[in-house]
Amino acid sequence: DRLSAKAMDDRSGCAVLVQMLRELGESPHDVYAVFTTQEEVGTRGALVSAFGIEPEVALAIDVTDTGDVPEATPIAVDLGAGPAVKVMDRGFLAHSGVKEWLIDGAERLGIAYQREVLQAGSTDARAIQLTRAGVPTGALSLPARYIHSPSEMVDVRDLQGAVKLLVALLREPITL
Repeated sequence: DRLSAKAMDDRSGCAVLVQMLRELGESPHDVYAVFTTQEEVGTRGALVSAFGIEPEVALAIDVTDTGDVPEATPIAVDLGAGPAVKVMDRGFLAHSGVKEWLIDGAERLGIAYQREVLQAGSTDARAIQLTRAGVPTGALSLPARYIHSPSEMVDVRDLQGAVKLLVALLREPITL
């Protein structure tokens, strides 16, 4: 159930979005899946995309570190324990309504999930949240080991859980 390759950050996020689009079908929402560039050097792609789209609600899909191997930076996220709902990171504080929407959905659907507090780094969610007058934004993180190395590792079950959660939530009205 484990995949290891270069660039799982952000290939795994792209795979989740593509599969979500394949499975989604009808939605009461206009759903945009944006594949951005330059997240690691200033979130430029997300900033431009969010400015142009003007979303009412936004989610960023990205990887996050795990703390489940010896000498890892302490974080309460484990590989294979489900996608992580980001609470906050160094540059982003999740909108409470979006965060609870993700958590409530996972609990209601019986999808394993984790809560993420990342002490270093940030994600495209930061840029989206600060666009125009502000956008209610959350982030769904995919646990990954050895980020930014030639052998990044993800668990297929975490990716599948993220797809299942996104598809189910986007088929229903969003109430924050």
